[in-house]
Amino acid sequence: MTAVPLATPKVPRKRRSEAELKAIVDDFNATLGADPEHEPTADEVAAWAAFHFDGTLAVACSMADAVLPHVVSRFAPGVDVLFLETGYHFSDTIVTRDIVAEDLPITLVDVMPELTVAEQDEKYGPRLYERDPALCCQMRKVEPLARTLPLYEAWVTGVRREEGPTRADTPLVTWDAKNGLVKINPLAAWTFDELLAYAGEHQVEVNSLLSDGYPSIGCEPCTRRVEPGEDPRAGRWAGFSKTECGLHT
Repeated sequence: MTAVPLATPKVPRKRRSEAELKAIVDDFNATLGADPEHEPTADEVAAWAAFHFDGTLAVACSMADAVLPHVVSRFAPGVDVLFLETGYHFSDTIVTRDIVAEDLPITLVDVMPELTVAEQDEKYGPRLYERDPALCCQMRKVEPLARTLPLYEAWVTGVRREEGPTRADTPLVTWDAKNGLVKINPLAAWTFDELLAYAGEHQVEVNSLLSDGYPSIGCEPCTRRVEPGEDPRAGRWAGFSKTECGLHT
């Protein structure tokens, strides 16, 4: 497969004010999101996002699968898809990223940490993830994303409520005060089986690790297979009380 050149984030039109963006969130929750028993579908949320944030929208994707970029790019072709290149990914994840960049009408953006793995090892010692995984995630995921998101007015994530207790109350659309922009979670109500069914129906790329006991895929050193009956995120940072990398908390 031919290597796909990676892009830099687009520079959108002048960003609207915080008050204007919050008003868009409030309007969604007062109209489309007003009835919790009849939530908008993922397609409806994606279409809404494409309409309100044309040219100022980003999709964050861990490349466990390409479902989220597929859903959004149907309504926002060329949308920026942000991939946090931590330097610790499974080779399967990198393969998935490259296929997604080639197959879908998206603009892939590799979001890089300030330090390479070698530079981090030199400064903090090898295998920081074994000693202080929170600091490792902060430097290799949270801070790079925080530097990138101000280029946009809204970001779309694949967070699903069934993934664990910390995600059980995930709204479809909310104001992300931590990052100062709108956060959109069109797949929030989906189950893992629904995600796989969508991928099969639309022939969307899926990371091979998903069928190998990894329902939640992070960096290779910090991710193990999940045993039957375990929480889908039980394989992340096993042995630590940590359950989130910090991107969604």
